[in-house]
Amino acid sequence: MDKVLEKNLAIRVAVGDIATRSAQHFGEQLAVHDGNTRLTFKEVNRLACRFGQALIHNHLTQQPLALMSRNRWPFFVSYFGAAKAGVTVMPLNLGLDPATLAYCLNDAGAEILVAEKDLAPLAEAVIAQVPGLKRVVWFGSDHESLNTFQRFLDEGEDTEPEVLIADRDPVQLLYTSGTTARPKGVLTSHLAVSMTALGSALQNHLTADDHILHVLPLFHCADLNAFAMPAFVTGSANHLLTSFDPAKVADLIETERLSYVFLLPMMWQALLSLPDIERRDFSSVRRAVFAMAPMPDERIREISRYFPHASVLLGSGQTEFTPPTTFQHPRHQGIKSGSWGPPVLTVDARIMNDEGKLLEPGEIGEIVYRGAHGMTEYLHRPEETEASFRYGWFHSGDVGWQDEEGVIWFVDRKKDMVKTGGENVSSIEVERCLLTHPAVMDASVIGLPHPHWGEAVTAFVILKPGMTANTENLVTFCKEHLAGFKIPKHLEIVADFPRTGTGKIQKHLLRQTYRSLYDALS
Repeated sequence: MDKVLEKNLAIRVAVGDIATRSAQHFGEQLAVHDGNTRLTFKEVNRLACRFGQALIHNHLTQQPLALMSRNRWPFFVSYFGAAKAGVTVMPLNLGLDPATLAYCLNDAGAEILVAEKDLAPLAEAVIAQVPGLKRVVWFGSDHESLNTFQRFLDEGEDTEPEVLIADRDPVQLLYTSGTTARPKGVLTSHLAVSMTALGSALQNHLTADDHILHVLPLFHCADLNAFAMPAFVTGSANHLLTSFDPAKVADLIETERLSYVFLLPMMWQALLSLPDIERRDFSSVRRAVFAMAPMPDERIREISRYFPHASVLLGSGQTEFTPPTTFQHPRHQGIKSGSWGPPVLTVDARIMNDEGKLLEPGEIGEIVYRGAHGMTEYLHRPEETEASFRYGWFHSGDVGWQDEEGVIWFVDRKKDMVKTGGENVSSIEVERCLLTHPAVMDASVIGLPHPHWGEAVTAFVILKPGMTANTENLVTFCKEHLAGFKIPKHLEIVADFPRTGTGKIQKHLLRQTYRSLYDALS
């Protein structure tokens, strides 16, 4: 064996080794539960070794591996297998259209696609637009696709791949959800993913006795990096659902005695709205986590009522800095529940002005980060990469402030601040106000061009099922709780919002759709 490889194998930081060690430490314990399939840590690692060896055998190690999958057990086998072979894994956002997905694969130069057979219409539409693909491996519940995946595994062997992997080599390529003209590829290293997994496991006190729900998509960094990878570090069991159904989530919590539940605010609301919620037993849950959007204190208190042993906590972060970057502490519940919490143990978070000066507590500026969590680069975008790391910090694009305890308070995305009549209005503040109204389930606030105000605060609201309210009532409610210049100039009740594959509201699409609203109203 080459001397360089010998030393590398002995001291490296590599994501594939997480699966190796989980098999050694937690061998016969449950690692993945997917419907009728239950795999131990030893089984996941054995299959991942075969997958990685098959990539090496077929000379498919030089370009990224694209992964089109819902929350299914082959996701983990493919992810860890590629990581063991030194191949960058590219989980695909299933909320994107075929043309955008094809752009991502072509931009990355992907040579192999692992795809779930149930997603065949989407996959085939993408494949037709990606001439550089050399191989497609299908998996699924039917006999044919099971055999296809198994045949690929049979081209490998059970032994651990021994290849040179540097700590800063890329292991993960996630594309942003495309809020601009084209999605950006975010390359993340073995070191960043491993440090995030260790830090999140420590932050959340995960142990081999924990059982974690995965209903948010694994193709998104929030679930993949903040919960799934830490679970393999600590030997926690991963319970997979391919879609959100509140009754199925409740059933799984009860039957499997889940201890960690991670949902979006709108999912929590749907769970709390179950007609049989009073008879449910959620006493096993000790962490009820939410992300992506604010949640009113009333809803947090309601979760605490039905999840009596759970801390209800917000985790925050972004693809470029491998989340979580901030996480609320249980001691802040009910005291600083409106905050993002302090930075996680492996991240330094500060507030900076536009000239690169770090600000004092209470001063508002851009939230910036330091730590091994950071991305390596935006793929093929050197200027944007350089701009993101100016002044020796990663620039998040988020506006906020930090209190004396180091807790981060989010104000808004830079691009979502509404500049109206010379005043800056946080869209988040107006949304939080609307979410406290008893009839409101979800809200989104944007700035739209206005002939007099420059931009006008404009609100869109989804009502709770069975609840009624009119726009006049909601605007009056805002007048009772907000300064005059923050009150929406126009409010509409809608059935739904345009969303990403993870449920995040796509405000840029709202702006496009309603950009001429005030011209029509004038």
